Amino acid sequence: MPAYFYTAKSSNGETETGVLTAKDTHQLAQELKSKGLILIEAVLEQEKKERGITISLPFLGGVSLVERMMFTRNLEVMVAAGLPLVKCLTILSNQTKSQKLKNALLDIQEKISKGYAFSSALANHPDIFSELFYNMIKVGEESGTMEDVLKMISLQLEREYELRSKIQSAMIYPAVVISAMIGIGILMLVTIVPQISSTFKDLGIELPMTTQFIIKLGTLLAEKWYLIIIAPVLMAVFLATMAKTPKGKQVIDTFSLKIPIISPIVKKSNAATTVRTLSSLITAGVPIVKSLEIVSNTLSNSHFRKIMSDAAERVRKGAELSETLEGHQELYPSTVAQMIKVGEETGATSKVLSKLADYFEEEVGRATQNLASVIEPVLMLAIGAAIGFFAISMIQPMYSMLEGL
Repeated sequence: MPAYFYTAKSSNGETETGVLTAKDTHQLAQELKSKGLILIEAVLEQEKKERGITISLPFLGGVSLVERMMFTRNLEVMVAAGLPLVKCLTILSNQTKSQKLKNALLDIQEKISKGYAFSSALANHPDIFSELFYNMIKVGEESGTMEDVLKMISLQLEREYELRSKIQSAMIYPAVVISAMIGIGILMLVTIVPQISSTFKDLGIELPMTTQFIIKLGTLLAEKWYLIIIAPVLMAVFLATMAKTPKGKQVIDTFSLKIPIISPIVKKSNAATTVRTLSSLITAGVPIVKSLEIVSNTLSNSHFRKIMSDAAERVRKGAELSETLEGHQELYPSTVAQMIKVGEETGATSKVLSKLADYFEEEVGRATQNLASVIEPVLMLAIGAAIGFFAISMIQPMYSMLEGL
């Protein structure tokens, strides 16, 4: 049985931590309950070690995916242990490190005390709890299956976290290499080029266009060094502003689908998110049209969002979901439409979608693992070309001078 690192509260309000082996968190909660303790948090020891290297940035004021995932997992454990919802929210608000999440939980707790439904209170904080989150909670309230719904949401968030982690891990290597290349290039332009430039000037050598370009760029950066800091900041602000406009977002999304190395990952990750979210919503009992609308709002790429939005409209008019996706094989692989059709015919759409989500998530994992091996030679060629361009531009005038002698 797995070992859990737990945090619990006694009847006196004292905090106790330790490690216990249990089949799952529900058995752990029952064992602690028999000892007069209320389970607050349970984390597998292996997961605790892995998260030990995670950097948290609470000063940014946001609520990270990890914090939302832990909140949902802990809430599920507490609800399973039989704690009242208001008590659960009180405990969770005290233990969270995010001030924004803490304020939201206190507000939700106050609204529930005044008679609001949990889902209605969550809907007042859409920047923290997505439409998917509070719609599934609403289904749990109406059907009396809150514990099962929270378990599904926890699984959804965990899979989303795993997917993001795989993509981010794959991008670390090229980001470090490119940053180092740019940094070394700037350092050479600022320190070495001006010295070589003064030597060429003293010798009165006629310089090629490439050499003149490098010298002018080095002189500019040496004299106006603050551009090295301002330019990346302005570029980041420009891209962030552009991404917030519908037209700008569409341009960025279109561009991401055109890059040969990135495009397969974008397509497979969006397909995985689509089928995983749709499976969770259908399993929870959300109507198919409403599920498609929610999926449309959860996808990051505008092209995929439009397909889901159109699918919701067509299904509302009586079309089958598989039919609506058959004409979009450039984004959704034909496997998606075929498997959904099988699910529609057998009445097991949610199970088929869940299996399909596992498949696409594995595909994303393979694609991200291969990304480094694909990018590495490209980066080496780019670095070699940059070094070669710099070396030729600096050496060529010297050869011209030697020939003149």
